Amino acid sequence: MRRTRLWRCVMALLGASSLVAGACASDGSSLPSGGPEEPVTLRLGHFANVTHATAIVGIEKGILARSLGADRLEVKTFNAGPAAVEALFTKGLDAAYLGPNPAINAFVKSDGQAVRVVSGATSGGAALVVKPAISDAGDLRHKKLATPQLGGTQDVALRKWLADKGLKTTLQGGGDVSILPQDNGQTLETFRSGQIDGAWVPEPWATRLVREGGGKVLLDERDLWPGGRFVSTHLVVRTAFLKEHPGAVRRLLQGQVEANQFVNDQPDEARRLVNQGITNITGKGLPADVIDSAWKNLSFTNDPIASSLVMSAQHAVEVGLLDKADVSGIYDLTLLNEVLRTANQPEVNGQ
Repeated sequence: MRRTRLWRCVMALLGASSLVAGACASDGSSLPSGGPEEPVTLRLGHFANVTHATAIVGIEKGILARSLGADRLEVKTFNAGPAAVEALFTKGLDAAYLGPNPAINAFVKSDGQAVRVVSGATSGGAALVVKPAISDAGDLRHKKLATPQLGGTQDVALRKWLADKGLKTTLQGGGDVSILPQDNGQTLETFRSGQIDGAWVPEPWATRLVREGGGKVLLDERDLWPGGRFVSTHLVVRTAFLKEHPGAVRRLLQGQVEANQFVNDQPDEARRLVNQGITNITGKGLPADVIDSAWKNLSFTNDPIASSLVMSAQHAVEVGLLDKADVSGIYDLTLLNEVLRTANQPEVNGQ
């Protein structure tokens, strides 16, 4: 009899524990529904840009791989966000460092199902660089400009800015100003040769267009945002992967936070690691003065600066790249804030 009563008490306690766990999971956090997770392969995408310094340092320093523990890190590189989003859609990637507009496109076009933004990474680091003879927006009429990819973050920013200046563009490259999607490396060559008159590009390409292409900065994008803060890179995860492997995502975020801390605490070594990473990806590094100059235009933060993403979504609608701009639910910062609390760092929000 005593054993039976004891067993009933144990089962009651276990049932209560399950209810507590269920209640904790119902607040939107991503808690595992079963037992301990088996090790997984996490496929992570990023670009060979200085704006992706957090990812590059995390990879080159071994921070991300170490943080993932038994999970295996598989890294893939891309030139621009839309290509990385396609890899997320086809399950070729589980997570990626992206600009805001590719993440917005993925979220909106999947009816809010495909992806979640789980952390910020970088603010700033994009500019419109033009030929020296161009002094204002009016001089851009009938000119050719480049962006990394149609529908990408810089593409949306350029189209919106031109529209505000009364200049029309089309998605086919027509209008008052012709916008051509080009690989960043190609843009440097076409700018040098005079085939294009300017480009809205991320770092280090903005600095390279100035130093190697003889251009000038017509507009630093920071000047368009309150306090000069806007998200240029954040960490995005496939929603299904987040639900199935929250432990792996949490470990990835631990690496993200540690890598950003390293970037901010040891900028000289971080710049060296970024150049090392770019060399490994492209086969050619950058002059130290290019990295140094580009670095001044960036700030590294785990805050996703959500208000700027909401505005970017609206801009995409205004320039005809999206039909709607509802990004409610795009953020899941639960795991990030758990990691930040453990690291005694300020929490962030999706507002």
